[in-house]
Amino acid sequence: MSTSTSTSTSNSALSAVITRRQALIGAVAMVATGAQAQATGDWPNRPIRFIVPGPAGAGMDIFARLIQSQLQTALNQTVVMEYKPGANSIIGIDATAKAAADGYTLLIAPSSAIAINPVIQPKLPFDVPRDLSAVAQIGAAGTLLMASQASGFKNLQDMVRYAKANPGKLSYGSWGNGSTGHLAMEGIKAHYGLDMPHVPYKGTAQLVVDLLGNNISVGFTDISSPIVHIRAGKLFAIGATGSARGPALPEVPTVTEQGYKFDVDGWYGLFVRSGTPQPIVDRLNLEVGRILAAEEMRQKFASLNMLIPPHKNAAGFAATVKSDTGIWQSLAKQANLKME
Repeated sequence: MSTSTSTSTSNSALSAVITRRQALIGAVAMVATGAQAQATGDWPNRPIRFIVPGPAGAGMDIFARLIQSQLQTALNQTVVMEYKPGANSIIGIDATAKAAADGYTLLIAPSSAIAINPVIQPKLPFDVPRDLSAVAQIGAAGTLLMASQASGFKNLQDMVRYAKANPGKLSYGSWGNGSTGHLAMEGIKAHYGLDMPHVPYKGTAQLVVDLLGNNISVGFTDISSPIVHIRAGKLFAIGATGSARGPALPEVPTVTEQGYKFDVDGWYGLFVRSGTPQPIVDRLNLEVGRILAAEEMRQKFASLNMLIPPHKNAAGFAATVKSDTGIWQSLAKQANLKME
């Protein structure tokens, strides 16, 4: 047989193998596409409920609404806000953990609720790794240490000096037992040897009202909702947790800069019931990524004192949740955080 004939035969055989392989790949792709279509059906074909485990007007609600309005357009479906405040988000998280795994119940939750609750409340009605699937991260930032006008506090050391001189007389508020603010202040108390009773609220909104009314002197709030009152001079931000000063309040120093190291950033995250079809989880992650990538949205987040980190897929965010849970739980144990 000539060399050319041999080469031609080899090429024909190779072409046949490639053709068979392409046909097999095509068949697998068709099966995968069919499986995805079967898993998602015509989702979403009815309204989606978006659970906010805090009161209307709080930081969680502000960012949830920014996402909700854009998600409705992206999915061409109504997304209904549903508020379930209380118990540091436990009520809202539990509602999601007991929902159907069909992609029609979304949850926005802060990192503190996901990570710290298991440390201070061992008998939770749900288990986050078992009952929830991470979808997408929504921002990253710290919290604000706020002071009322009547307190006269301008910085962290003002508060520390007063608390040392008046043990047990200076109460502080947070948006709930196990919140990041609760953890941060308990750490400050331990660091400086302070006696300051904790007043847990169902959310930031009522805490801000009491700060404005001088019913409480200091408290940790989310990084967004008090901004208008700070700008108006009605409240004072005397410090911020997190790794850097907030983009909307660059004049407010971090508590780390003022002598107490608390440079861990928190986040809000989007979650669904575990068992939700992966194509739905991936679709939601993709749409949230597109929403947050818009320059207009980045500017809105910055104006609300929130940074938008690089977008991660659902698996990447799940890894962040797992890693940050270890960090937050370690801090909670160091601060000896207990359910009150």
